[in-house]
Amino acid sequence: MNKTRILLATSCLLVSSLSTAQNVQWPTYNNGYDGQRFSPLKQIDTSNVAQLGEVCRVQVDGPTSFHAGLVVSGNTIYTGTARETYALDAQSCAVKWKYTWQTQDALCGGGNRGFALLNNRLFRGTCDGHLIALDASNGTLLWQNLIAVTGLGESTPGAPLAWQNTVYMGVAGSDLGARGRVMAFDAISGHELWRFNTIPMGNDVGAETWEKPETAKTGGGGVWGVMTLDISTRELFVPVGNPWPDLVTGYRPGDNLFTNSIVVLDALTGELKWWHQVAPADFKDLDLAAAPVIFRTEGARDYLIIGGKDGYVTGVDRDTHKQLFRTAVTTVEDIVKAPTKEKQRLCPGYAGGVEWNGPALDKLNNNVIVGAVDVCFLVKLADNFTYKPGQVEFGGSIEPDGESSGWITALDSTTGNIKWQHHAEKPVVAGVTPTAGGVTFTGDLSGTFFAFDSASGKILHKVNTGGAMAGGVVTYEINGKQYVAFASGNISRNAFGDVGLPSVVIMTLNPGVAPTKLDATTAATESGIANGRRLFSQVCSSCHGVDGNLMSEHKLGSLSKRMNLDAALNAVKNPKAPMPKLWPELLNEQSVQDVVQFVMSELQ
Repeated sequence: MNKTRILLATSCLLVSSLSTAQNVQWPTYNNGYDGQRFSPLKQIDTSNVAQLGEVCRVQVDGPTSFHAGLVVSGNTIYTGTARETYALDAQSCAVKWKYTWQTQDALCGGGNRGFALLNNRLFRGTCDGHLIALDASNGTLLWQNLIAVTGLGESTPGAPLAWQNTVYMGVAGSDLGARGRVMAFDAISGHELWRFNTIPMGNDVGAETWEKPETAKTGGGGVWGVMTLDISTRELFVPVGNPWPDLVTGYRPGDNLFTNSIVVLDALTGELKWWHQVAPADFKDLDLAAAPVIFRTEGARDYLIIGGKDGYVTGVDRDTHKQLFRTAVTTVEDIVKAPTKEKQRLCPGYAGGVEWNGPALDKLNNNVIVGAVDVCFLVKLADNFTYKPGQVEFGGSIEPDGESSGWITALDSTTGNIKWQHHAEKPVVAGVTPTAGGVTFTGDLSGTFFAFDSASGKILHKVNTGGAMAGGVVTYEINGKQYVAFASGNISRNAFGDVGLPSVVIMTLNPGVAPTKLDATTAATESGIANGRRLFSQVCSSCHGVDGNLMSEHKLGSLSKRMNLDAALNAVKNPKAPMPKLWPELLNEQSVQDVVQFVMSELQ
């Protein structure tokens, strides 16, 4: 075993202990750089978790996607949506400040995975390709850096990671033919320090895996999730997305590194150290978005745990780089070997498996606990396809097949053997949080908040939150009292019919009073086409894409050729799966009129 690693790991433990003593609550997306998400808090335990009740909730945006994690520091929760950033009182839900990103792109929308906090600076990506820094005390914009070219399909929906005056951020856009990358920036100035392209070209390591070198230029490999960092070895673990075009492997023969891989970089220089690819030559959209878990066992064996959209949790030995186990955590039917011009069924489908909130480490029971999506898709190869900058192209059609559901699975962290499973009514994409109290918190897209006995998988408490849970689930302590907070309400491609208004909900034991309900949103002032444009970017673009053509079976760019105005209005009011029902609860009559008129007049 490397002596330097052991000595630095001991130093890492000392730093961790100091952070706990200073009462840091949930300082990063995954409560630490190691991706473990484990909380040492144990006031809420298996004997009393059923007494957990709502303290307050606050609506933080109109109907839109809400995938973001929650970061907690002191008495403040930081979170937000595509354009909005909020600082909330972590006990009362009161809004301390709100920052709205101002953009010239009227159709700026989509999802945002979260934030990084370092030295009273809050970092996040924007819906139009910027990385920005805000003063965490008051929301003042400190700097902005344009790091992605939206005209080429590049975007910045991932959550940054910040360490030692450096901010790490990825660029996404796999399905639009973007070439992914991860970059490091100076936290004070925003100046770029280094970059690593996830699709190798020329003399780069791995370039030979693109047997047609020219296809690497639009090869995909976007970074759209969350990263992990080992501060003892300076290894940055980057989950990388799928190749482009998704379905046409014949266009890009080879293993297509570093798509569908965990790429390990030197955090100080960006130099490639090693990698593990879970799905070479992929056409099933089996990319990685979740931060992997790293941990050490007795005997000083170092593990890397990967959760992916392939539906597996994979264990890798960090010293030998060899795979130790590979366990399915959702329905996996690996029958289709290549796409054809006839529809074929894929399980998991294009939105299945483990999404952006990945595995968590239950230290009490030596388990890994993970949520997953159980859904199948039908895919069909197109007769031909063309690359068009900034536009979605799958090389064929994809569509959900049948109902979707979810799984929460606990596996032995060193063998991968399943200890227990719960089959949820709807997909599980929310954060999973095990605690020292023996309780694991998470939620599903039906809006159910769960508290499990971490050892047995028994449901100890569940609550209908009123909105699909697709973002952070965290726990923290203030003045000796433990709280649980989570994101509720979401509209996106992963919603599968369940939605709700984006809200942050805070719970604690025996709250004793009726929960407070707050609204931090601002009423829209636009009307007509302008209002429709805003609603499309806020509500529709996360599923249909900015140009309306992301869902190949439901392209909006040709809507006026298929429907008249009345038929289009009826389609929104009485939707067919997979479109969620938005009217009349989330969109009123005028809003439906405005967004349909916008689509019919400006997206054609």
